Amino acid sequence: MPEGDATTARAAETARFGRGFLRDIWYFAALSGDLRPGKLQRYEILGEPILLGRRGDGQVYALRDICPHRAAPLSAGRLVREAGGSEVVECPYHGWRFKTDGVCSAIPSMVDGQAIDVGRIRVRRYPAQESQGMAFVWMASDARGEAEPDQPPPTFPGVVGGAPKLVDRMVFDSHIDHAVIGLMDPAHGPYVHQNWWWRSPASQHDKAKAFEPREAGFAMARHAPSKNSYAYKILGGAPKTEIVFRLPGLRYEHIEVGPRQVLSLTCLTPVNDGKTRITQIMWSDHWAFTLLRPFIASGARRFLRQDAAMVNLQNEGLAYDPTLMWIDDADRQAKWYQALKREWTTSRREGRPFANPVEPAVLRWRS
Repeated sequence: MPEGDATTARAAETARFGRGFLRDIWYFAALSGDLRPGKLQRYEILGEPILLGRRGDGQVYALRDICPHRAAPLSAGRLVREAGGSEVVECPYHGWRFKTDGVCSAIPSMVDGQAIDVGRIRVRRYPAQESQGMAFVWMASDARGEAEPDQPPPTFPGVVGGAPKLVDRMVFDSHIDHAVIGLMDPAHGPYVHQNWWWRSPASQHDKAKAFEPREAGFAMARHAPSKNSYAYKILGGAPKTEIVFRLPGLRYEHIEVGPRQVLSLTCLTPVNDGKTRITQIMWSDHWAFTLLRPFIASGARRFLRQDAAMVNLQNEGLAYDPTLMWIDDADRQAKWYQALKREWTTSRREGRPFANPVEPAVLRWRS
């Protein structure tokens, strides 16, 4: 297939809901604290095996976790320091060594007179950067991995007080598209999250929220939480919150209570077509996260697992590849997500700036 046709085919597959992945974009990979100097860690992102590590000078790096010699995972090897002082990843099978930029530096089995330029051998390097205590990996559309990021990794408001107060991790058995719209869906709360401290079907009422475009996404503009969302009451005062979604799968809620802040960030990272890694991170300088931390952590974990249970239940129907119905206004955010994906893919293919397709709107639903 000609390269142009292949690119168009990939774009069409990405645009289809529940298929493909966005490229030329930063994906959350790990918390900075997870990456210790000298430790080699294996991740799978977008179906690609990735070695993520940290050098002795503190710099993070990411390489394709397959040795080009005999396909052994490089993450099963070790980080060693060569005579010149540079750090290299040593394959556990035959000791081939690769610099953290992916270039091969040594093949121990070679002897004098064997004319192989080891510097021409390389494994794919993925650009990796840290931002606010998180490590992001740039997943380029260029399969050779030579394209460099044309934008910095994302930043978020409300990252206060140093280390996160809470971190929870799990894997949803779903494509990232279903995970994203499941977490942003405004109408499932009274049914999926039936907790005494949250909501119930009996407490439902009509709601109207203002939405506006944001960088590579959209936001539910800052507002007072709904009266049937009892969990906010532990924060006291008069909390104001905004909820933001940003491609490829970053959803955060930023709450302000006077001078205090709470940031709840959910990072969705595709493992492959059928699995999505969910990392829930919370920062706060509010006293409640000191005195009530075990209860808040328990509630957050329960929420995420209730969503996971519904994903598993939904999979029973998705197995038959049904046509899905999207209704206004409760499903408008899901429609925006799909429009954002299409525009991201199209703008990157055409080499032009991203044009956010979301228009300001007031959405109304009952929950």
